Amino acid sequence: MKATLSTPSAIPAGTLAAGPQPLLSAPGDLLLRPWEASDAPAFLGAYQDPEIQHWHTRQPTSEDQVREWFEQYRQAWAEETGASWAVTRGGGEVLGRIAMGSLNLDDGVAGCAYWVLPAARGAGVASQALAALSAWALGEAGFHRLHLDHSTRNNASCRVAVKAGFLLEGTKRSDAVHSDGRHDMHLHARIRGDEPPVR
Repeated sequence: MKATLSTPSAIPAGTLAAGPQPLLSAPGDLLLRPWEASDAPAFLGAYQDPEIQHWHTRQPTSEDQVREWFEQYRQAWAEETGASWAVTRGGGEVLGRIAMGSLNLDDGVAGCAYWVLPAARGAGVASQALAALSAWALGEAGFHRLHLDHSTRNNASCRVAVKAGFLLEGTKRSDAVHSDGRHDMHLHARIRGDEPPVR
């Protein structure tokens, strides 16, 4: 039995799951949409990239497993525990992934994560997608705080976070394991009411 809160939930249970996972648009003809079964080859192919392999220790091994992950993403939305979007060019070509996890609806807090395929890097895809996700999450969805972390050695991810309006809050020592061992992690966050990122 769930404990009674002394304060109202920031997002009442059932609010997100009452509707479909939203489509989110961003500049540059970017569209964030739920994953489709036909995206499995592109998703699996992303994890052949050495950079993505290095920073993401959880990796799929087959298209069948990817489709199982897609089903888990759909369940997570229905259960209001997470959400994952394909970052696409106009709804078609997959350029990357962006996700929310560790959803705490009572406090209105969630974590964010992202990756971009090599061919789409350097064009602002990740920062535009993160900014679009943040605008929805901190606006219509009702979240108050979004956070993300990345290795202190991952300068590209740091630039994405800052460009999307996520302020650096500190360093978590020896907090995560990557392919070459433990890394210190930078913690970034954006809260409702922060100045929007400069375009």
